[in-house]
Amino acid sequence: MNTALDTLPKIGAPATRALTEAGYPALRDLAGVPRAELAMLHGVGPKALGIIQGALERHDLSLG
Repeated sequence: MNTALDTLPKIGAPATRALTEAGYPALRDLAGVPRAELAMLHGVGPKALGIIQGALERHDLSLG
């Protein structure tokens, strides 16, 4: 059974590919990861980071 933590939120194909290739295939993998580290990935911009942070907060988690 997939939960919201098992998948990435809808952030766009380039950002999804970049996160998956960097070893973050699920939302739970992003908890505690520094925003600056994710921002260096191609396709992961402020909008995607905001969506990710919001999704994490719904599970009482956060980016680093």
